[in-house]
Amino acid sequence: MTEFINVGKRIPKSDAQEKVTGKAIYIQDLKIPGMLWGKILYSHHPHARILNIDTSEAEKLPGVKAVLTGYNIPTIKFGFYKDNTPLKSNKVCSYRDEVAAVAAIDPDIAEEAINLIKVEYELLPPVFDPEEAMKEGAPLIHEDHLGGKEKKPTNILNIPWKLVAGDVEEGRKNSDYVAENRFKVTWVTHCCMGTSGCIAQFDPRDNLTIYSNTQIPSLAQRDFTEALSAMGLQGKKVRLIKATIGGAFGSKLDTYPYEYIAILLAHRTRKPVKIIFSREEEFFATSPRQAAIIDIAQGCKKDGTLTFRDVRMVLDNGAYTSWGATTPSVMMMPISSLYKVPHVRYVAKCVYTNNTYSQAFRGYGNPQATFAIESQIDSLAEMAGIDPLDFRLRNANTPGEVTPQRFKVGTCGLRECIDAVAQRLDWRQNRGKRDGRGVGMASLIHVGGGARVYKSDGCGTIIKVDDFGTVNVITGATDMGQGADTVIAQIVAEELGVRIQDVVVTHTDTDICPWDVGAHASRTTFVAGNSAKMAAKKVKEQLLEVASRSLGEVPENLEIRDRMVFSKIDPEKKSPLGKVLRAAHYTTGGKMVMAEYFYDPPNENLDKEFKGNLSVTYAYGTHGVEVEVDKTTGQVNILKYIAAHDVGRAVNPMLLEGQVYGGAAMGIGYALMEQLVLNNGKVINPDFRDYKILTASDIPTIEAITIETDDPFGPFGAKGIGEPGLVPTAPAIANAIYDAIGVRIKDLPITPEKILAALKGKDSK
Repeated sequence: MTEFINVGKRIPKSDAQEKVTGKAIYIQDLKIPGMLWGKILYSHHPHARILNIDTSEAEKLPGVKAVLTGYNIPTIKFGFYKDNTPLKSNKVCSYRDEVAAVAAIDPDIAEEAINLIKVEYELLPPVFDPEEAMKEGAPLIHEDHLGGKEKKPTNILNIPWKLVAGDVEEGRKNSDYVAENRFKVTWVTHCCMGTSGCIAQFDPRDNLTIYSNTQIPSLAQRDFTEALSAMGLQGKKVRLIKATIGGAFGSKLDTYPYEYIAILLAHRTRKPVKIIFSREEEFFATSPRQAAIIDIAQGCKKDGTLTFRDVRMVLDNGAYTSWGATTPSVMMMPISSLYKVPHVRYVAKCVYTNNTYSQAFRGYGNPQATFAIESQIDSLAEMAGIDPLDFRLRNANTPGEVTPQRFKVGTCGLRECIDAVAQRLDWRQNRGKRDGRGVGMASLIHVGGGARVYKSDGCGTIIKVDDFGTVNVITGATDMGQGADTVIAQIVAEELGVRIQDVVVTHTDTDICPWDVGAHASRTTFVAGNSAKMAAKKVKEQLLEVASRSLGEVPENLEIRDRMVFSKIDPEKKSPLGKVLRAAHYTTGGKMVMAEYFYDPPNENLDKEFKGNLSVTYAYGTHGVEVEVDKTTGQVNILKYIAAHDVGRAVNPMLLEGQVYGGAAMGIGYALMEQLVLNNGKVINPDFRDYKILTASDIPTIEAITIETDDPFGPFGAKGIGEPGLVPTAPAIANAIYDAIGVRIKDLPITPEKILAALKGKDSK
């Protein structure tokens, strides 16, 4: 591969020093003169009619400047189905429903005022099980939600999540072996170290500035503009300024009620209003990964060739519809396109319940689907008498194939990933002993070249170079801790021939930054990177044009390297970049060296049959695990963890490995311990004492293996890598546990109690 100066180097994150020294400004740190504090009153019941709200005592409390309910605010609807409102009137549908809000001069007074509000309810029958919620006569969460051919009231969302490719029944008929299982995955939450929050402020002309830690600034700006219109403020401007984001992982891919509440309170009081979540609120009033019931069948021939895959899912939508309800569109990806499967059928139903509603979470449905697929792949291989390693190699995706969902596979290093994991685990030697030690693996496919979820998958970049060689990159992309600003700086520096310290990346203000669809779908390095690279190329053309005049050389013969412009055919012809830039002002007519580029990748929206080339390129990987299971306690100890990923090219190997380490650690938590526990709709473990996540001492040594396939569409060959690091973790661990002790756990998390119960059931047979 080509040797680069900036790309491929282990360069620390550009904001690392600010963060470790405490100088980074998070939403918690921001204060505005005259600022008020907002607090929210939540429902005391999962399903109830609101009969009366008495706010009189709260309004009398000194220091309280506004009290809002669903009855004294304009109607604002938001969410994927527009079925949510900032404050609820008529009835509540979950414990997290916002019933009233106050603004006061300090947070303690605001909290006291909330406690003074009295709400009278009429209880309604709730439903918490999505399968029960689908039955005739089940309590309706939204009486006006119609579905089915008869358009009757129903709890089933009327999105036809159905993908059919080939003939599943024919595939089943031609199978020598068929495995059928039910798997269950539960709610897990993002556990961001920084809790959610915002500050809303109106100027005298009713233009809104909102400070937020969102990961979708352009889309949030649109949502808040729609809210202003609903408030009678048509044509007013919204400016969104991002604070440093203390973790997101998909949790900030949509707008939340608290943001609209802050806007309403700020407009009512004519003061800036700040709402910051407590840790408890962060657990119950933000949205977790979606829970699902997965029925899956797969078949193969005697030689292990896959014949069909048939998957049916029931997903708990919760009380309202956010982006979590669209996860079936991503679940289709591994179901249709992980390994070569000729016949595929997938049907999913998202169902309203009185539980919390779900949100996007790293992997966006892929971890749930891959857990079922890859766990069952091992079962199917065992039925066929084939080593799971050989089974995967036989069916692995290869470059040039078109999958049943019409994904066009370009570069594909899946076989190399499988081989690398097998080698590091010494697979042939260590597998199949059933002595309490076992090895397991699981693979993944994920979007690596953007994902056309919206009509646009684009990102804009503006680059301006000053007289002294400082390159100002203004990007629509969002850095939420993943190092996007560093990677973009490396790409621009490489294209322009400057050093990374010459590049300053700005991505925090919608008044300055161009449009971008947001940080999701592992798209930032690929999409924003291509946008930045193309803008830098245009700037470079301008620089060489200016330099050609003073150096007496045609632009095609000039190059820039390490801040120096020089002739490729006569090295004596050279000039410092700063001198060239300053000379630009004195050419005929003068010139400003700046350029813009909007990159929208050539991927496709899925059609009505949910088919189409969703991404320009696809990321692949395989994770392998060696575990030791204590049969007396059920405790699982991870002895070795290997994560091999096809990344196209590693723009920054240090940051790439960090993504893999973080993803694998998050995946281990998903596999073994994490669970947001709901008791009749109420979150009963809303803190880090009772919600178990891995600590530093729990995380095993993770070996990240980089497989570079140099994708022709990616910036300098790169693919996206943000999400894949956790996708195959749970099934790899489940497969290793099965290899160690001969029991398969089909519902997450795989706790010691479940292992002991399974061992007891096995021994009693």
